[in-house]
Amino acid sequence: MTRLLRLGTPRSVSRADSSGLVLASASPRRSDLLRAAGVRFEVCPADIPEIMQAGETPVEFAQRLARDKALAVAQQLGASPARLVLGADTIVVLDGEVLGKPRDPEHALELLERLTGREHAVVTAVALVTSDTLRVRESVVTSQVTMRSATRDELLAYVATGESLDKAGAYAVQGGARSFVTRIHGSETNVIGLPIDETLELLDAAAGLQREAAGPERTGAAAGRKPSPSRGAGRARRERHGSGGGA
Repeated sequence: MTRLLRLGTPRSVSRADSSGLVLASASPRRSDLLRAAGVRFEVCPADIPEIMQAGETPVEFAQRLARDKALAVAQQLGASPARLVLGADTIVVLDGEVLGKPRDPEHALELLERLTGREHAVVTAVALVTSDTLRVRESVVTSQVTMRSATRDELLAYVATGESLDKAGAYAVQGGARSFVTRIHGSETNVIGLPIDETLELLDAAAGLQREAAGPERTGAAAGRKPSPSRGAGRARRERHGSGGGA
């Protein structure tokens, strides 16, 4: 298993003990957001089929994928040393329908034609799993995005850049598609792919519990030290932390 170590710029203030953090995603956008927040982490992408199950709502779909990604990598890593594994999944929802990544440029154009001139939702589910106990902490965030109307030529020019092909909904708000967006209600980092405030809250909560479990002599550990969670049951336990629209 190949792992890429990518270090963020440490903050001067205490941040979650994140030297043991593993990001279960190959998304460069999520890596960029974590590095910008001063979080140190390794990248170990999960290989999870992204297929919606019968009867599943869009929010439930995103939550399941984020959870499954984090659990899959946590189980690969094993219980010792204990690690924190971060999984995330971002979906675009229009009229209750999940718009995934485009299959090809023609499909990207079709998705963009549906989104422009309308408001849609962007949902990101985040799951944080401790590899020794498989305890799951979760958050889900929804932002509303409004796009202006656009001509077919404008959309064709954007699709020709290639930027849309690996993005949910076929656009990147941090890239060329910003010119189509007139309003974002809610977290912009959520629209990019990782709601950073809610993610940092999960990391901070997990680090606090780990320091408490490690004993009083370990409390107050400086940011960047490897977390030392106590060992526990091998069965996954789930804890919701925060919620967004529709959760």
